[in-house]
Amino acid sequence: MLETLRNAFRIKDIRNKLLFTFAMLVVVRIGSQLPIPGVNRLYFQQWFQQHSGDAFNFFDAFTGGSFTSMSIFALSITPYITSSIIMQLLTIAIPKLEEMHKEEDGRKKIVAITRYVTVALALIESIAMAVGFGRQGLLLDYNFVSVAMTVVTMTAGSAFLMWIGERITENGVGNGISIVLLINIISRLPQDIGTLFQRFVQGKSVAKAGLAIVIILAVILFTVVFVIVLQDGERRIPVQYAKKMQGRKMVGGQSTHIPLRVNTAGVIPVIFASSLMQFPIVIATFIGKGQDSTILAVLNSGNWCNPQKPAYSVGLLVYIILIVFFAYFYTSITFNPMEIANNMKKQGGFVPGIRPGKPTTEYLTRILNYIIFIGAVGLTIVSVIPIIFSGVFGAHVSFGGTSLIIIVGVILETLKQIESQMLVRSYKGFLND
Repeated sequence: MLETLRNAFRIKDIRNKLLFTFAMLVVVRIGSQLPIPGVNRLYFQQWFQQHSGDAFNFFDAFTGGSFTSMSIFALSITPYITSSIIMQLLTIAIPKLEEMHKEEDGRKKIVAITRYVTVALALIESIAMAVGFGRQGLLLDYNFVSVAMTVVTMTAGSAFLMWIGERITENGVGNGISIVLLINIISRLPQDIGTLFQRFVQGKSVAKAGLAIVIILAVILFTVVFVIVLQDGERRIPVQYAKKMQGRKMVGGQSTHIPLRVNTAGVIPVIFASSLMQFPIVIATFIGKGQDSTILAVLNSGNWCNPQKPAYSVGLLVYIILIVFFAYFYTSITFNPMEIANNMKKQGGFVPGIRPGKPTTEYLTRILNYIIFIGAVGLTIVSVIPIIFSGVFGAHVSFGGTSLIIIVGVILETLKQIESQMLVRSYKGFLND
């Protein structure tokens, strides 16, 4: 990785893109420290400590601490992520949007719609937070002006982050939204390391402290390697294209493959499952009810794997089932074996040993279901490891399995894009010579 970055800085064009990306990320982190006018930040930090381990802890990890400090970027890019997922699902469900997605002008319109939905979601979320928390003491003066100022500031901050992400995509390296999310998650690492140090190392004997450090590093290393294998793993389906006459020439006959990623759905199943589990907790917290509800306690990830509350671990079982379900659900709407098989048949392609048409569809479906299950099990392992350590050993940190998958995935994809740009520059230099 360091060698790739070192070589990238030697190429002026890529170096400028890297510096632009870095400058934008500096702006993001500065904005994350600017408080919203009229907000009692101390009150909110105390409130957050009482609700750590639930949906707000998960949300704060994605905002890089902006949520707990109630900065102008308190909502971060979460509205854009939600909007993108909604539009992606609607593109599959609505035929008109699906047709638009196949055309370049149509894709531009879908991007524009995604922006509008992002602003709408940010507006709704900011109103809910300003009114819900404002009544409980978040705002120094709870009146129309302070609520309006908070709503406008949070909505504008989320829209500005969306703009920064798009500028990074156009003028920087990698996917801008993913990189903004990455820097937010990484910004919480020092605090999480400090929490682990105070919990397992500080005040302990040399032997116990050393053992704790070794175990923590081993778990982190194992999880990172496992995520890398999960992200890069794929099953390649061989495809052979028959030769055919085109004019006076014989064309075709080449061999290729269909790459099926093991983790076909990415981190989406974990996000969907976490959001669905924590949504009732968020609503109950906003209205100030349900603090002693058994159902909400079961849904709260902070109570899972706790030896003192074994019954609440039923929520973990529901969480695992939801991850597997959403892995199959999301893949089923984003990957259509029948469409792949029909396109192969039209182009004269076939899987060796499998007849074109329906047999190919059944073969792809069978392989896909097998791969999805493996990917879902992998996602479950990565997601459950932090929960187990949090419940059994009290290692309460914002850095979870979802964050780790995002960090590894974004870094790998960004490095691949840098390497591909370097390869293009090398080809251009060779051709110019």
